[in-house]
Amino acid sequence: MADVKKLVFSILKFLDDQKKSGEVDDEAAESLEVAMQCLEQVYKINITEEEFVRKYSIPYNLLDIFNAQLTETESDLASLSLHEATPVQKEEAEKLKNKGNDFMKCEKFSDALDSYSQAIRLDARNAVYFCNRAAAYSKLNKHQQAIEDCNRALAIDPSYSKAYGRMGIAFTALEDHESAYECYRKALELDPDNQSYQNNLEIAEQKLKEAATQAGFNTGPAAGLPGMGNLDFSSLFSDPNIVNMATTMMSNPQIQQMMANLVSGVNPSGGGAGLSNLLQASQQMASQMQQANPELVQHLREQMRGQNIGDNNGTDKQPGSGDT
Repeated sequence: MADVKKLVFSILKFLDDQKKSGEVDDEAAESLEVAMQCLEQVYKINITEEEFVRKYSIPYNLLDIFNAQLTETESDLASLSLHEATPVQKEEAEKLKNKGNDFMKCEKFSDALDSYSQAIRLDARNAVYFCNRAAAYSKLNKHQQAIEDCNRALAIDPSYSKAYGRMGIAFTALEDHESAYECYRKALELDPDNQSYQNNLEIAEQKLKEAATQAGFNTGPAAGLPGMGNLDFSSLFSDPNIVNMATTMMSNPQIQQMMANLVSGVNPSGGGAGLSNLLQASQQMASQMQQANPELVQHLREQMRGQNIGDNNGTDKQPGSGDT
């Protein structure tokens, strides 16, 4: 019975919101009040007493739950039947889209979601409607649904930069900074002058660097070797011990396969997938070096620790390194 009372409590909250919304006249408001009293009497609950609020309230608006379930089902149907809308349907869909935009400005995100969904039912070939609904989903903290709608928009119009941008926002909210980076990168490719995409791309890149640092390795030239991010490779490979170890390692079939995977997996445009593969391969390489010659690796770390101390005493912080 507890679940039923949670549902009834949500219905009472919805009716109360409708009564107070100003969108119904006095007679309708009185009818809603009567309906609420009937439900309260039958189920012995109300929305004002703290005991019932604590026991039966849920963190979601009933209308949002309904719209989310309805739009998911209808989106699936729309993807199966992308019929060409008639001129009349297109005109009506555009009106609904504009109505949704007005709701967004008023921060009535659930109503905006409903308007965009009605527009999609009339014209499921318009990428803008899916992209706008993605924005409404994001405002309602339904980020996975926002990503799905952005993908639907891109299936209709692969060059729609705003869909990539909004998908990046959703991935950022989910703390998937690698996917967000890739979305912003693609958005910027399509709209190179968009400063917002550039700023978000830099933020995502910074988040990835922070994650790499927290994981215990750097993203510099010697990524994967803690304390060796600023290593001078010209001096490094003048050491015969290093050259001998590198030669031995590169003759190892496992290392050869690792390097082949690294080369094939790195994205030449700098996408998130390439960065991930690079960091993973660097860690594996560091592990192999540690196993092959731990004394030499320790010697290099000590050498670099001294070099870093000297560098920090004589150089300024990199430009923008404190920005987020």
